[in-house]
Amino acid sequence: MEPTARAFWVTSPGKGEIRDVSLRAPGSDEVLVRTLYSGVSRGTESLVLRGGVPESQYEAMRAPFQEGDFPGPVKYGYLNVGVVEEGPLEGRVVFCLYPHQTRYVVPADAVTVVPDDVPPARAVLAGTVETAVNALWDAAPLVGDRVAVIGAGMVGCAVARLLAGIPGAEVQLVDVDPARAETAERLGVRFAAPEDAEGDRDLVFHTSATEAGLVRSLELLAAEGEVVEMSWYGDRAVSVPLGEAFHSGRLAVRASQVGMVAPARRTRRGFAGRMALALRLLADPAFDALIPGESAFADLPRLAAEGLPPLCHRIAYREDPACSV
Repeated sequence: MEPTARAFWVTSPGKGEIRDVSLRAPGSDEVLVRTLYSGVSRGTESLVLRGGVPESQYEAMRAPFQEGDFPGPVKYGYLNVGVVEEGPLEGRVVFCLYPHQTRYVVPADAVTVVPDDVPPARAVLAGTVETAVNALWDAAPLVGDRVAVIGAGMVGCAVARLLAGIPGAEVQLVDVDPARAETAERLGVRFAAPEDAEGDRDLVFHTSATEAGLVRSLELLAAEGEVVEMSWYGDRAVSVPLGEAFHSGRLAVRASQVGMVAPARRTRRGFAGRMALALRLLADPAFDALIPGESAFADLPRLAAEGLPPLCHRIAYREDPACSV
């Protein structure tokens, strides 16, 4: 019998629906995966849900297994954890950059085995931690560096947790929401509101996707410091203050984006190695702070209409009839 599945599609800005899907049988070098969990990204997926992807970036923003085109209808997503039902790795729990769908067929080399010491429910963060790994490769923070992370969303929190493991590093997580103080505590870093953040920073990672956050990032830098810009602004224009101390302080702003392996590691690490590292790092239970809530797969259309919760919202598939073994 031909396997079947159900998938979530964004049909228009703020609207989505679940559609039935027919799957082909996997080939000899492919796997059939039954989804256990997927994750909804508050950052990039928010832009997709509100139709905010600029036309000039339609191709650059495509997810690896996206179907349809922006602004919609489009099947979009990239945080998926499931168990292999057929093909190589049968019975193993794997991570894949696949949209929200109950079952799917992909090449075997498109999945990464989740280590035994990483709970599948936490492994949905692999794509986010991979982004953080790439940013640290770009920035190359040193022992004892004074670092600020502005924006306590999924990516900012992941960056902060990795920075906390550098000996002697002083890490502060900066956000306008005082409720993020509890998250920062769970991640083992200090919290500060933007107006209270300490300056003289060697590095600032900016992840808030706001003009105000970028301005504050530059203000916090020490002389010859660097802002690592990780925000994706979509179709919004952003002003960068290049006056005041920018020239005299020899400040720098550079982009970090997960679509390419950081130049510092590109000749020695590929995408597969970077993803495997991200999954190994998720053995750290502190990352559970990035997943404050969970909903059933059937609730995705409602989430699209009401707006995404903060941080990562986990989608559980065990209650969907199409997900039963």
